[in-house]
Amino acid sequence: MQKIIDTHIHVWDLQRAQYPWLKNDTSILKQTWQIGQLTESKTASRITSGILVQAAGNTEDTELMLETADKTAWIEGVVCWLPLADTHKTQELLHKKYLNEQYIKGVRHQIHDEQDAKWLLQPSVISSLKVLAEKNIPYDVVAVLPQHIETALEVAHKVPELKMVFDHLSQPPIKTKERFGVWGDLMKAASGHKNFYAKISGLGTASGNFENWSAEEVKPYIAFALENFGTDRCFCGGDWPVALLAGSYTKVWNVYTSVINSLVNKNDSDNIFYNNAQQFYNL
Repeated sequence: MQKIIDTHIHVWDLQRAQYPWLKNDTSILKQTWQIGQLTESKTASRITSGILVQAAGNTEDTELMLETADKTAWIEGVVCWLPLADTHKTQELLHKKYLNEQYIKGVRHQIHDEQDAKWLLQPSVISSLKVLAEKNIPYDVVAVLPQHIETALEVAHKVPELKMVFDHLSQPPIKTKERFGVWGDLMKAASGHKNFYAKISGLGTASGNFENWSAEEVKPYIAFALENFGTDRCFCGGDWPVALLAGSYTKVWNVYTSVINSLVNKNDSDNIFYNNAQQFYNL
């Protein structure tokens, strides 16, 4: 049986942490989501292991993920939040706590919720990202605008040793069926940097076609990522529970496995579904 790491799972607890992005949400997402709610779908989707990814810019969210990882055998790591705009606090948290924490495997900040698309280019943030690079801790980039990808490219020039992955393929233009426009130009440019990776995730919600999105719809964008980043710099994530807005968790994995296995050989498929994530997140 093929091994699969789901590199993008969220949990959140509305009683434990603040989630500003959920404040005005009226969907099924505005409730507490615990890892046990995923167990049945995880088994049905034949997921081997998983990584929890931050859902809020606070340490309470990270503590919840660490507790969840500690009591869930199949969770291998946590992509946490750090106060990157304060280099001293970032270093303090790393040295006093997170560097000794076996589950911390990466860092993310919700840059798409910041008013300034170039938030990552603040001198203090760049200094913090240099600290991550020194410690071989990778960074997840949430790019929803072309400016976010442009900013990540600038970060790559300033901190060339930092490994970065574009979550959700940086929102490809599935909705408009564009092939591949500004998104394609920028992602192709990013693929020229050996430390940029692409996470195939969130494509059902990116399609805007929540009810009926299909393998045919997303296949060109997955193929584009594989062609440009290569089969050694792509891996996958289910984006639960956000993915439930566009159908079931099992649908996500049925689509990704069918599309990817139609495009590459078994060795490359094993890399995309398992080995690349192991290497990127130092599992």
